[in-house]
Amino acid sequence: MTDADTTTATTDWGAWQQSWDRQQEWYMPDREERFRIMLDMVEALVGTAPRVLDLACGTGSITARLLDRFPDATSTGVDLDPALLAIAEGTFAGDGRVTFVTADLKDPDWPAALPHDSYDAVLTATALHWLHREPLADLYGHVAGLVRDGGVFMNADHMIDDTTPGINAAERALRHARMDRARRDGALDWAEWWQLAAKDPVLAGPTARRFAIYGEHADGDMPGAGWHAAVLREKGFAEARPVWCSPSDTLLLALK
Repeated sequence: MTDADTTTATTDWGAWQQSWDRQQEWYMPDREERFRIMLDMVEALVGTAPRVLDLACGTGSITARLLDRFPDATSTGVDLDPALLAIAEGTFAGDGRVTFVTADLKDPDWPAALPHDSYDAVLTATALHWLHREPLADLYGHVAGLVRDGGVFMNADHMIDDTTPGINAAERALRHARMDRARRDGALDWAEWWQLAAKDPVLAGPTARRFAIYGEHADGDMPGAGWHAAVLREKGFAEARPVWCSPSDTLLLALK
């Protein structure tokens, strides 16, 4: 039995979901736009009743928006973070369209834990930038094996173009100035959100386990979109290119 199973009746999981969304939006004010485009492309390429793998699902942000838009969809969420999974499991408790799996994406055998051998769409957002190039390329190989022919993989994440340092610096300065103003208005950053979770009687235990697994937050290489597209084609996708971007982030779509 998970932490979420024993506390669903007394914990306001919706409030934790909203809190997580607000914290993420402090970093990415266009977060909902990338989700909208992601689901537009799901509909365009695999229809309105897809079987989806929510990769590194966290609290289930993609799954929530997927099911709101496509009630006939199903979702498998996979993650290793016990605190975010507790929120996800509590939020979707009793929803037969959703399954959650605890697995380490660095473990080469992680696909064996999934309930299905193939998916119409594998979706992920702001989750894989903690991987360096080699393990990320390995992960893309596993993803290619899970996406059916004609299916899609989409990754919305920080993809930095190192050939434009002046543009990058200007964008970062403006973004951080806006973030500073939002902080003065009470926005929580990533560290502050986790401090609240650590003090919550329900999430304190899962949060402690989470930091025992991951330690403090660390980023990987964050290569540019061209690297991601090239590796995905090498791993077996027929096509790959950005379908949305902001000055700092890209939604990259690969078609099997």
